Amino acid sequence: MFATPVTAQLACRTDQKSTAVVELMFGRKIGKRIGVNEAAWMRFVDRELTPRFPNGLTIVDAAGQWLDPVRKRVVREPSKIVTIVIGDPEADRVKIDTVTEAYKKRFRQQAVGVIVRPACVSFQ
Repeated sequence: MFATPVTAQLACRTDQKSTAVVELMFGRKIGKRIGVNEAAWMRFVDRELTPRFPNGLTIVDAAGQWLDPVRKRVVREPSKIVTIVIGDPEADRVKIDTVTEAYKKRFRQQAVGVIVRPACVSFQ
């Protein structure tokens, strides 16, 4: 999943840790309707995300859009963005892949967006 290492050493402040952050973008439409309601989403979080990332994560409601390559049309849909501070992108790759594949299968999605980037992190 990660073509190049994302654990580049950043010049972090002394009270921060150089690590990585992953953002996962989950669309909520199935076909033309919202097929992933809040109850279904929370079941997914409880069964797939929380067990794999028990140290914590942040979930934000978002409005996503993407270009349908067949229809050449912009498709808009409500989305969820999940942000997770991860310790080792390579070690966590299997967990991330498992979560994204589970979502695609369970909710008939074509893709889940994944962004992994180095970050300086602290919780104060």
